[in-house]
Amino acid sequence: MGILRDRKAFGVFLLPGLLFYILAVFYPIEESIRLGFMKWGGIGEKKFVGFSNYVNMLKDKVFYTAFFNNLFYLLIVVSMQLLIGLLFAVLLTYMTRWVTLIKTLYYVPCIITTVAVTQLFRSMYATEPMGLINQVLGFLGLESLACSWLANVKTVLTCVSIPEGWRFTGMYMVIFYAALVSLDAEVYEAAKVDGATEWQTLVRIKIPMIKPIMLLTLTMCLTGALRGFDIPFLLTNGGPGNVSELMSTYMYKKAFSSNQYGYGSAIAVFIIVESMLVVSVLRTVFTTKEDRQLQKEEKKRIRERKRAANGGK
Repeated sequence: MGILRDRKAFGVFLLPGLLFYILAVFYPIEESIRLGFMKWGGIGEKKFVGFSNYVNMLKDKVFYTAFFNNLFYLLIVVSMQLLIGLLFAVLLTYMTRWVTLIKTLYYVPCIITTVAVTQLFRSMYATEPMGLINQVLGFLGLESLACSWLANVKTVLTCVSIPEGWRFTGMYMVIFYAALVSLDAEVYEAAKVDGATEWQTLVRIKIPMIKPIMLLTLTMCLTGALRGFDIPFLLTNGGPGNVSELMSTYMYKKAFSSNQYGYGSAIAVFIIVESMLVVSVLRTVFTTKEDRQLQKEEKKRIRERKRAANGGK
């Protein structure tokens, strides 16, 4: 306990993580912000151009296409990961056998490499040879619906969104399941005694009690979807044309394919700001008046303890 009260010990334990954060997170963000004001092709001197990159970004039609594509991508990914994950987690709480096996099977996609997941879905969407989706449609007598899913401008954006949603559904299922089984059983057992149905117990008691976990998972899911890159890039590289272009893939192309590092960095800064705004809005929406009052009281207690530790100063 003495070590836990020692500020120097805290500093020693926090230093490695802090250094890693500075080098792996803070420094790249700082470089992106700095390069966003530069014109640089990767070789030679950097030229300061002020807000020129941001002005060009706001005039770029492809950027707006990527932005709205990202919103659609986000909708599909978040819906799949959170809704399906929560549904499966609730179903698991009512199971008495094979729970560990099912959790493991649903979690497996999270640990499969991105290239393997991409190749799996590319094979499913394929037409030559016929992929699984088109084979199933043919078996059901719906051959007219079969198409080249990744080349069809009407289906490609949905097709690049589904793999990412499927991949991490198991992870959120495990998080929700852990939250649900950790609840005090006496609370919803008392509700059942009062005549509450299973649905009412779930909607009015269990889910509200895991609100902090839902805020955490929603934040993780939204920020992850906003930064989605690997699977869409490997599946279509933003094509055909720019129909499935996302902000992250467009940023990569501008920075590393077109050697417009300043412009690419400006898009990266936009993604960072967008993610921060999403987190801020989520916290505002999920924080009730009671929560704000508790936070104020806790801050007041902390200030009083610090004042007492400093001799009342």
